[in-house]
Amino acid sequence: MTRIKCCGMTRVEDALLAARLGADAIGVVLTARSKRRVALDQAASIVAAMPAFVTTVALFMDDDAELVRQVLRDVRPDLLQFHGGETDAWCQQFDRPFLKAVAMGEGAAALPALQAYPHARGLLLDGHGAGEAGGSGKTFDWSLIPEALAPRLILAGGLVPENVGMALRKARPWAVDVASGIESAPGIKDAARMAAFIEAVRAADGAL
Repeated sequence: MTRIKCCGMTRVEDALLAARLGADAIGVVLTARSKRRVALDQAASIVAAMPAFVTTVALFMDDDAELVRQVLRDVRPDLLQFHGGETDAWCQQFDRPFLKAVAMGEGAAALPALQAYPHARGLLLDGHGAGEAGGSGKTFDWSLIPEALAPRLILAGGLVPENVGMALRKARPWAVDVASGIESAPGIKDAARMAAFIEAVRAADGAL
């Protein structure tokens, strides 16, 4: 069964709805480079509200290590996610499981980065270009995804209720990650689209 992460949460009620609808994880964005950034107290409220067995993820992009440590102390997420030029060794310093995003907007030129993070718990393939923030709503060429890596991969970038089934059929990732595809505005989730997205993933799982 494909795991689902609903990312860019800014409101407790949206995160709770995602959990009730069946999301496996929710993400909060702490980097100043994102329009979905939340303050530490907001992030802590969202994380604290999550029920058992819903994984919480804190996102960063080329941020100072002290911010990451502060988030670990004050927000207490289950996982860290890094979207910038952070190295595998840099990500490891926090002694917390982490995901590493790879900007697949560069096409085949991005593929070597998939081998550069052996300690990442998972690799998140997003549709933006190198140096750009995630949550752009851009897809990428799913045929580039190496079949052998699929069990470690989290597919992101331009996923919406209307195309996620096709994405799963083509890429067969471990999980999918959605932000802009379930929003009415940046950081504000649309309940109907969130439900439709999760239903589309489950329908694709059933067909596969």
